[in-house]
Amino acid sequence: MEPEPPVPILEPSHVARDEERMPRWVPKLLLLLVLTYFLALLALAAFRQLRAIILWLVAALFLSFALEPAVNWLVDRGWRRGSATALVLFGLAFLGLIAVAAMVPLVIDQVQELITRIPGWLDQMSVYTKRWFDVELTGEKILKQIADAQKDVSQIASNVASVGQFILGLIFQVLTIGLFTFYLVADAPRFRRTVCSVLPPRRQREVLAAWEVAVEKTGGYLYSRLLLAAISAGVAFAVLTVLGVPFAVPLALFLGLVSQFIPVIGTYIAAAVPLLVALLEDPWSAVIFLIYVVVYQQVENYLLAPRITARTMQLHPAIAFFAALAGGAISGLLGAFMALPAAAIIQATVSTYLTRHEVVESELTREAVTAAEELAAAELGQVEVGTAQVGEGEEPGLRLLDRLGKRLRRAEDESRG
Repeated sequence: MEPEPPVPILEPSHVARDEERMPRWVPKLLLLLVLTYFLALLALAAFRQLRAIILWLVAALFLSFALEPAVNWLVDRGWRRGSATALVLFGLAFLGLIAVAAMVPLVIDQVQELITRIPGWLDQMSVYTKRWFDVELTGEKILKQIADAQKDVSQIASNVASVGQFILGLIFQVLTIGLFTFYLVADAPRFRRTVCSVLPPRRQREVLAAWEVAVEKTGGYLYSRLLLAAISAGVAFAVLTVLGVPFAVPLALFLGLVSQFIPVIGTYIAAAVPLLVALLEDPWSAVIFLIYVVVYQQVENYLLAPRITARTMQLHPAIAFFAALAGGAISGLLGAFMALPAAAIIQATVSTYLTRHEVVESELTREAVTAAEELAAAELGQVEVGTAQVGEGEEPGLRLLDRLGKRLRRAEDESRG
């Protein structure tokens, strides 16, 4: 049997050098971290420089979602896609120009008259504030601020170069967004094919489904909101005119747009300004207009909105309010406007891939039952209700039956227990 070779004895210096040697992956990790840091700085700097263009592109994307249903409707009737897109865009621009040309001079005249009447209204309010709160309102400071503002406006208006630069910049932004929108709508099928060509079939179906949801939700949201705003503004204008409230045109436009495009609190903000003007003009007119606002809100909530927005986005009020605040914080009014359809798209996309389960019965998950549902349950009597699940978009009666069925089954379980 051959003896085993002796184990070499390492000198202490060799052991120390092996322990002090840096692992090979550490320099690579440090290099990767440094490169990632500088790339992040470069991307952040590029985003800051291109922020305006990125926002224009996002606005054009949402506008293309809104216009694509109209373009598809024309394409289904024999139009070429490019011609249909151009027609829809030019029609939208034409309607916008007509609205601006018709409304802006009238609104400017009435706003100027409104400004001149503010001191008189303050004097009227001062009588009540002095009597009730011992606070005296005066129009002198308001008049001075108005005069200073008019002086600043006249100085700005006299600077033709600044005004011309602002107008040219605004026209450039509108044309850029319009050009992006045209290509996104006219070449939408080709663009989608390009995106899907780099994805496996399963991912392609998911992308196309998400795209379809985006088009449906954004287009439906825009059309339904504009229609409801037009109805609200038209009826409000008629009521304000009959009541003899001044500035009916700007007040009706403000009421229609704000009530429809600001979630949750938009209705109250929109009604506050016309109510204040009507109150200062005639208290009885304010009372009548308040009654009109309450009645019209009920008609809109239970008659108009369910029919107009039946196939559009359904957002919880808290989610809609948070989305509007977040969008406004990111990019102002444009961001607040785009936040609602974006939230609806995210909600619809996420709900497509989430699996919902039966909720266990508990006091924490039990919904309140209204008197109408109690009456319906009493009328049902011994009728056995099925256990079919009720999904989004189905009839409210099915939801009622489902809830009543759960309530009856829970009562039976409690009686057996």
